[in-house]
Amino acid sequence: MIRLVLFCCIFYVVKTTAQPLQNNFIAGRTTGQLPHLEYGLGEDRLGGAKMTYLDTSILVKVVDSVKDVYKVELSKNHFAWLPKEEFKADSTIKIQPYYLTDKMKVYGDDKFDYIILTLDEQLPYRSIQQVNPSKIVIDVFGATSNTNWITQLSTAREIKNTYYEQPEDDLFRIIIELKHEQNWGYSIYYEEKKLVIRIKQQPPLLELSALKVAIDAGHGGENSGTGGATCHCIEKKYTLLFAKELEKALLAEKANVFMTREKDTTLSIVERVTMLKEQQPDLLISIHLNSSDNDSIQGASTYYRYIGFRPLTQFVLKRMLELELKEYGNVGNFNFGLNGPTDYPNCLVEVAFLSNKEDEKKILDPEFHKAVAASITAGIKDWLKSMQQ
Repeated sequence: MIRLVLFCCIFYVVKTTAQPLQNNFIAGRTTGQLPHLEYGLGEDRLGGAKMTYLDTSILVKVVDSVKDVYKVELSKNHFAWLPKEEFKADSTIKIQPYYLTDKMKVYGDDKFDYIILTLDEQLPYRSIQQVNPSKIVIDVFGATSNTNWITQLSTAREIKNTYYEQPEDDLFRIIIELKHEQNWGYSIYYEEKKLVIRIKQQPPLLELSALKVAIDAGHGGENSGTGGATCHCIEKKYTLLFAKELEKALLAEKANVFMTREKDTTLSIVERVTMLKEQQPDLLISIHLNSSDNDSIQGASTYYRYIGFRPLTQFVLKRMLELELKEYGNVGNFNFGLNGPTDYPNCLVEVAFLSNKEDEKKILDPEFHKAVAASITAGIKDWLKSMQQ
């Protein structure tokens, strides 16, 4: 009875004010298809600022509750916020005073390099991309090193060096130096109590004919997107038209193309991300149309979240501006769901503003659809060419 009362008190929230748990906590694990952590309680139309996506069944320690999120203690000095629907309490879990790392191994196959770290428990993590030189930095929260050697095999073709640091007593940091400046993506997941970091090797042939390109036509089905400035047109129809023209342009280059939708289909972000993870493309282009309350704002823009994926978005935007579109910008750290995965370079293209009369006129023109497809294709080719120099 006492335990039940304590549990109810922990999760009771008055209005929107965080409720201190006075040194109490609830242990549990992440659940759902794409659990994620957020930095804080702020949010906008794209939701809260995401720290990282996580695997399922990750051990988390809930220490507070606000509205629809839980505050979780990652380590002594680090906290984050987890959506309540992505947490499942487990009274059988006994939080240990510390968790140790064990052996680490680095090796590769014909497409990926792998780092395997054995741990006492499935602990939360986050990753950071760095450039010049290209690195991946992974923090494992709650872990203390007992790793006394790292076995590195010559089969690893993308990893230049792997080493670790212990910047805090309960934060284990893995540093991965890459051989190529371009980061081609990576996945982080657990196999039982082994943390797996799977790193995509740079393709041996940097040609569209050797790559798999995913195209996402934004919105669709019940999600119409924005509307036109003067016409009754809706975004979902025209993103699909642009996507189909891009598909034609890429197929003409003999690329392998995957479309997230080919008709007016309702697809959630989770469904799109899940199918993309299954398809394992080499890169993703997501197509949208922009909108603003200020109808004088116009122009093309590209978006990325991770700095290692920025070059693709820069080359695509440069080509888009050749269509006599004004520049709205190259936007980083963008909190859009399809920019979230680290598995492959991705670029969100906001072709133009449907809310602007001048841009709208272009968007309605089938010839403009073909020109945009040609520009995006040229931008991808420019990006690939830059790696051959």
